[in-house]
Amino acid sequence: MITYVRKLNDAILAKQSQVCVGLDPRLDRMPAPLVQKYGSMEKSGCGCGRKEVAECFEEFGSAIIEAVAPHAAAVKLQLACFEQYSAPGFRAFRHLVRKASRAGLIVIADAKRGDIGISAEGYANAFLGSPPGFDGPLKPLEIDALTVNPLFGGDAIKPFIDNCREFGKGIYVLVKTSNPGSADLQDLRLENGEHWYERLARLVDAWGDALPGDRGYSSLGAVVGATHPKALASLRQRMPKNPLLTPGYGAQGGGNADVVPAFDADGLGALITASRSIIYAGDGEDYAAKAAEAAEKMRAGLWQASRKR
Repeated sequence: MITYVRKLNDAILAKQSQVCVGLDPRLDRMPAPLVQKYGSMEKSGCGCGRKEVAECFEEFGSAIIEAVAPHAAAVKLQLACFEQYSAPGFRAFRHLVRKASRAGLIVIADAKRGDIGISAEGYANAFLGSPPGFDGPLKPLEIDALTVNPLFGGDAIKPFIDNCREFGKGIYVLVKTSNPGSADLQDLRLENGEHWYERLARLVDAWGDALPGDRGYSSLGAVVGATHPKALASLRQRMPKNPLLTPGYGAQGGGNADVVPAFDADGLGALITASRSIIYAGDGEDYAAKAAEAAEKMRAGLWQASRKR
């Protein structure tokens, strides 16, 4: 079985791209042509609105996926943006997962799941495995990796690791997130002088031994924001074998120079996520073409910066 990190490394090298496009659709940012199309359907009494918004997101996401596929290695779907629209929203999420997978993209579900016992097993089965059915295991979603919250500790991470090993999937454990409020907890000092996020990094480094993969990297990675460049450089040293998923590039302020320490000499080691700066690069009929231009510009800039190490 091909491991997640082998698939990831192959995708990065084949496209010379470390770009991960964040698909975080918001109704107030949808292109005008789509708002006009689906908004008129709701006003005509075709439904309660959830179905129309979900269909709008699906058309938008499908066009973005098709446009960025030549330039990006991965797409990261923010599940919360879809879940708020109930069953129609999750159907749109599932369809876009399939669309992205068949477009040759690494598919990451940004769900930040974390729990214990049967709850952790349920989340792991939902995104990374095969839930049990009456006639045997059900068909898994075409998701390659999942973001995971480590607050419950190692026993809560184990079901995700087990499914990664069985199904060739990956996880990204939250370590130092890109939001300003991350400092409230993640920057706390422990009695030994470490920051909390540094302690998390040591755990992630150890947990990664359970999922060895390719070129010295594990299929168990870490989320580390580009908005904390000093911490990113330090954490890269603490987690040398864990691939990084690095949000905060573009609209949140992170740039090429901030993320260079995440890469090795071959340009591997990290996916850099941008959402708003790519998917909302245009708001007219040409929104998908504008997204493609933004993704290619990011791809070229990151690849060139990573090769200067």
